[in-house]
Amino acid sequence: MTTWPAWRCGLKLNVHRPRVGLLLGMVVTGLLTTDSFASSLPDETEVTIEVAGGQKSQGLRGSFSVPEDRHRKTSRLITLSYVRLPATGTSAGPPIVYLAGGPGASGIDAIRYRYAAFNAMRRYGDVIALDQRGTGASNDLPTCRSHEILPASRESSDKQFSKTQRTALSECFAFWKSKGVDLAAYNTRENALDLEDLRRYLGTDKIVLWGTSYGAQLALAAMKELPDHIDKVVLSSVRGLDQNWKLPATLEPYLDRLQRAVDAQPGARALYGDIRELIRRVHATLDISPVPVTLKGSNGAPVAYLLHRRDMQLLAVSLIADPSGAARMLNIYRALDQHQDPAIDRIPTRLLPDHFVAPGQPVSLQCMPILTNIASGISRGRRKSVLAQTPGSPFGEYLDPTRQYDGIAAELDVGEDFRKKPTSPIPTLIFSGTLDGRTVLEEQREATLGFTGATRVTVENAGHNLFDSLTPELLSALDQFMANRPVESTTIVVAGPRFVPDQI
Repeated sequence: MTTWPAWRCGLKLNVHRPRVGLLLGMVVTGLLTTDSFASSLPDETEVTIEVAGGQKSQGLRGSFSVPEDRHRKTSRLITLSYVRLPATGTSAGPPIVYLAGGPGASGIDAIRYRYAAFNAMRRYGDVIALDQRGTGASNDLPTCRSHEILPASRESSDKQFSKTQRTALSECFAFWKSKGVDLAAYNTRENALDLEDLRRYLGTDKIVLWGTSYGAQLALAAMKELPDHIDKVVLSSVRGLDQNWKLPATLEPYLDRLQRAVDAQPGARALYGDIRELIRRVHATLDISPVPVTLKGSNGAPVAYLLHRRDMQLLAVSLIADPSGAARMLNIYRALDQHQDPAIDRIPTRLLPDHFVAPGQPVSLQCMPILTNIASGISRGRRKSVLAQTPGSPFGEYLDPTRQYDGIAAELDVGEDFRKKPTSPIPTLIFSGTLDGRTVLEEQREATLGFTGATRVTVENAGHNLFDSLTPELLSALDQFMANRPVESTTIVVAGPRFVPDQI
């Protein structure tokens, strides 16, 4: 059995290989005798999908093969898996390919927690939940468990933290190479070319792309690689092709919006005051004296941990993706400011930085997310801007955790042409949440300025994972776009977050 975490989504998934048995919360019921689906694709089998709320739905599970490295004639073939949800509409269009975020998350598993959105999209075509290479049921890459350990209960400097992480990565590179992994084969360009192979496998002239976060970045790359074969695109929480390092300055308008949301809720302003000042004050205190806290160990038992300023920065960066997480973040800062238990051990594992999940244990790394992020790289101009803006930023160099790997394996970089801002006339619907602290509103707009066919929908009070809750207004905009009608409302307001601790 292979186990891997979905990068930054925190999902712990278990998959049996080869392709029989349990699949990401989907129970393979065998070759069903019912004729509920007519499969025209080879080797597809029916699956019963157990989704949130106890519902069950049926889909078709299949796979296709692609070269691991298209630059090598002797490259091995790797198998990519998917689940197809057949169209329910009477006038279905091209297949809709869902691209999960991360990088490293499973598209197949997203059916389970985003089923309402998947079901809505089925009105307009078959929906293909793809597990990208090196993820989910398409993952045959070994997890690397290094010999490097981040101390749990003693003080360590930022320099020591970075050295441990970089040494662990170097060890893992050697480990993966020893296992025959082609390190140059796991990047966004190869992922985009996999979509062309999927299109041909499906036997269709065009596909629709539906991507979120890193999945949106992958969609941008595909729009450059195969523009003639993409019918339309739906994006949310866009991560641009040259946005693997976040610009610290763009966090400031997000914090302004978060402050206004706090001030608008009775009682919250009195609790948190000026949130920038609260964050600054706690960081300054932690720099002088790290605070003992309790975390959950990998076996669920309590583990004593010494919370440093960088730990709080990394935790905050993970939490600000969504408004509910931002509320948790502010409550933790408030507790630390008042010398109270921050109750970090009560935070769901999926929201925690990697080193909080198994404190005091050797650094373990997943292959695909690391390689893909390193390969995407950063342009020289953006690097200069990020470094210039970092001093004084509330989360410093930890606004993007991948910065700690800067300069490692430069030979994997896919190059400046990849990072050039895309231009496209393809009809594209873009959803952006105003309280998304991971891919902030301003960065999303900048990444898609060259899209002449874009319709932008701003979702007030929503965060990074806005498709987790499909409101009637979101559904209406999606329906209008997919049915080739004008989107009537480009501003949608959803319920604001709750910041008072007993309401979080």
